[in-house]
Amino acid sequence: MTIRNALASLAVRNLDAAEPWYRQLFGRPGHRAMQEVAEWKFDGGGGLQVYQLPERAGTCSCTLAVENLDSEAARLVSLGINARCRTEDERVRTVMIADPDGNSIALAEPIDPTLLR
Repeated sequence: MTIRNALASLAVRNLDAAEPWYRQLFGRPGHRAMQEVAEWKFDGGGGLQVYQLPERAGTCSCTLAVENLDSEAARLVSLGINARCRTEDERVRTVMIADPDGNSIALAEPIDPTLLR
């Protein structure tokens, strides 16, 4: 199997209620691929689908790679999003946040150049 890219997904209770939070997080509206799915594609490849499935809401997680973790964390705080849960080691720096349904989202800035491939 040859995988060329990946698409993460997070379940929410109500997509119409969750979409404004994600629009604020990404700074742009998502594309409604289907009535129950909003999708954001990223410049470096891949994407995130947020979909309505109440029974799975709050049990999902994903990692988003960023270039400057400090500036992203500061932006999150300015939006009222708790960005205080930080970790760092010799390979990666992260900030963990949660969407309103409780899904875990890690923002990760690779330090180790082998992680940038």
